[in-house]
Amino acid sequence: MNLRYDIAYPSVRLPVFARNVVATSHALAAQAGLRILQQGGNAVDAAVATAAAMTICEPVSNGLGSDAFCILWDGQRLHGLNAAGHAPAAWTPAYFRGKYGAGAATPPRRGFDSVTVPGAVAGWVALSQRFGRLPLADVLAPAIDIAERGTPVPVVVQRKWAAATPELQALPGFADTFLPWGRAPRVGELFRFPAAARALRAIAQTQGAAFCGGEIAQAIERMAARHGGSIRASDFAHYQPEWVEPIAIDYRGYTLHEIGPSGQGIAALIALGILGRFDLAALAADGVPSQHLQIEAMKLAFADVYRYVAEPSSMEVTPAQMLDDAYLASRARLIDPQRAQVFAPGNPVQGGTIYLTAADADGMMVSFIQSNYMGFGSGCVEPTFGISLQNRGHGFSLREGSPNLVAPGKRPFHTIIPAFLTQGGRPVMSFGVMGANMQPQGHVQTLVRMLDHGMNPQAACDAPRWRFNQGLSLNIEATADPALVQGLRALGHEFEVIHDSYQDFGAGQFIWRLGDPAVQGYVAASDARRDGLAAGF
Repeated sequence: MNLRYDIAYPSVRLPVFARNVVATSHALAAQAGLRILQQGGNAVDAAVATAAAMTICEPVSNGLGSDAFCILWDGQRLHGLNAAGHAPAAWTPAYFRGKYGAGAATPPRRGFDSVTVPGAVAGWVALSQRFGRLPLADVLAPAIDIAERGTPVPVVVQRKWAAATPELQALPGFADTFLPWGRAPRVGELFRFPAAARALRAIAQTQGAAFCGGEIAQAIERMAARHGGSIRASDFAHYQPEWVEPIAIDYRGYTLHEIGPSGQGIAALIALGILGRFDLAALAADGVPSQHLQIEAMKLAFADVYRYVAEPSSMEVTPAQMLDDAYLASRARLIDPQRAQVFAPGNPVQGGTIYLTAADADGMMVSFIQSNYMGFGSGCVEPTFGISLQNRGHGFSLREGSPNLVAPGKRPFHTIIPAFLTQGGRPVMSFGVMGANMQPQGHVQTLVRMLDHGMNPQAACDAPRWRFNQGLSLNIEATADPALVQGLRALGHEFEVIHDSYQDFGAGQFIWRLGDPAVQGYVAASDARRDGLAAGF
């Protein structure tokens, strides 16, 4: 019998309670992390195992050529890791203008000239060496097993795979790697990835050196040279992920922590800093007044983020200036409760991604995100080792005066942002919502539901979402109350109602600490908008 895989009826997910837990957007990857916890690994080991498995299970969103970020609680304090790659040494504005013309505004969306040095693998190694309990070879073993034995392609992954194929099928290495059937897979077809298993073994055996300038990097250099790219093994060898202090803002007695620029996590902090001036708890969670305030706060946040955020050394203002209390109060005063507006940047000087989270009974909690940026990234795949390369270089600008102007060794503007919530200096929740500029919007919408309205993480995750695009334009899920859509339209918001939630509204994973992890454990949630799972023991 040929089974149907359309979503005929709404599905209800319940929160998961456990002392050790992993949540991500593919069930086998979550179980890979759980397997490592059961073998005596800690939450960092589980996170790295899950991240590696996700490169096999959900290649539409990430791969061994991804970038990554992490915020983790080691039992005593928070640590941030920026594993975003930098531009190759050859990348200058003149390089791109010479190839693509003086009118080019950004590097291309696809191909080798969109590929910056991938940072995820170096990030795994850094996490494992500093905080891991098990050998890296043991941690990567579940992903190697999945790559060699294969995994049936699930529903949401298949949809994105099919959607990306027409644009990417002619790019170097893509068809040989991801279209072995001569087409996109069907739901349930077995996808094997032996080339990636070979790469993972080399990474494990060399503690990442094979990727960071060694044989894998050299294979990527040879392929790039054949197809007009300029990335070199020396670019990989010169790359190091960076340990950073997360930036934060207080909201309703809690503190939200994000990785700072060049990522967009500061957008969530700005929006919450504005919303803290309003009594959202007195408003209905799904009512027009509350949702209008949240939309307007996100607009104000993005106006500043898109104007100012870049590699910190290139920014005209500091994150502290953008989060200054008096400045955020002045921005909040711009909101009209009765009217939607288009906001310009302020002047602070005066004042498809995958996400996973893991936690263990000893109290370690990990918030981790990695991404190829757009679906399948650059579309370029090194076939010997199955390295699907991201296209983060498209985030650079070629316009003089832009803070994101491309330069050798510089990081581009980044969309992927893990998040962490504390209270009184103690851990509360590791969480994230993947999906381009939906990510800070998802952070804000789910946190308001939890902190202002007391919803559990799964309920906050399941609730309908909106997504701000630009100007007055928004998308809203078809599951939203029609009265809400009508009321927001009456205030001047311009909506398109979207029935495909995967495309526009991201997907979240949440782990909330209930108390002593060894006794009470955690409550976890996984978003039904993906093929995910929260699993624990």
